[in-house]
Amino acid sequence: MIVQLRQSFFQVFTMSLLWIVLLLTFFYRGETVGIGYLWNVVGIAAICAALFGVMYDALWNHLTLKPLWNIAISSLLSIGGAMLGILLFSKELYDLLLPWLWGMVILSLVLHTLGFYVYARIESRKQADELNAKLK
Repeated sequence: MIVQLRQSFFQVFTMSLLWIVLLLTFFYRGETVGIGYLWNVVGIAAICAALFGVMYDALWNHLTLKPLWNIAISSLLSIGGAMLGILLFSKELYDLLLPWLWGMVILSLVLHTLGFYVYARIESRKQADELNAKLK
């Protein structure tokens, strides 16, 4: 499991880093970026990798918490990671979005709840089909 999570971390880290650099290249074409800001970009990629490469996989596939806890943990860590990433990207953007934090938390909880129930329904249908195929 640890090897799989490590591999997933580095895959998501690499793709996130490339995606962020591509977006910066597209939107900040004429501007120069200091070496300190590049470390911020690496930090943003590491946050994405920790959330999407490790946390979601471990939380939904390996840990045996109740769905309510999975939804709460994934929602709060996602919002926390997103806000930290935005802070690393731009302090001005962070200050602009901070008053909307509670709305983002509520929206995240609602969307994670919907996502969980859709995922659970698809997984239960897939498992039922596999069991029916074994019975034939």
